[in-house]
Amino acid sequence: MAKAATSKKSTAPKRSAEGKPTADEAEAAVRTLLRWAGDDPDREGLVDTPSRVVRSYSELFSGYEVDPRAYLKRVFEEVGGYDELIVLRNIRVVSFCEHHMLPVTGYAHVGYLPSKRVVGISKLARVVNGFSRRLQIQEKLTADIAKAIDEILKPRGVGVVIQAEHACMTLRGVNTPEASLSTSHLIGAVRTDPKTREEFLRMTNGH
Repeated sequence: MAKAATSKKSTAPKRSAEGKPTADEAEAAVRTLLRWAGDDPDREGLVDTPSRVVRSYSELFSGYEVDPRAYLKRVFEEVGGYDELIVLRNIRVVSFCEHHMLPVTGYAHVGYLPSKRVVGISKLARVVNGFSRRLQIQEKLTADIAKAIDEILKPRGVGVVIQAEHACMTLRGVNTPEASLSTSHLIGAVRTDPKTREEFLRMTNGH
């Protein structure tokens, strides 16, 4: 039987930081997993899989390469006296469960009550993306996003709600398709003021 063509060289960055595997080492690990699963990594359909996996993981785990808080450092202070809630809904969340390395997908709703400055709305989405693209649990992700906005913007209040489906329980284990987890983290007036809290939760529920 003719042997499959040699795998193409990965275009993923060669990370040389001390203690961090290179792309070549990561590809070798994928080949080991393919053999462990019972398949032949040298067959035609799988020969390029290791390099593809490493390239996709470089994107899916890109949150390790950025500081999400940095996105919030360019602010606008000319807000015309605006001091009501700012809420950005339905920010797509793509993350991975740190226990099983299976996808966590859903949506984040982020809001804050500005004091003297606001940030571009795209930056809120980038903060969510930056924290999401890491291995973690949803509870910590929710808190990390809220705390970053609170620490950098110093608003009067912050609220973050995430609703997501965890493949570790919908595809395996208890096998409960369409089950989703909701988490929230409220800070300042969004937590302590009943009217503000109610307004935020109403806005994030889409009513």
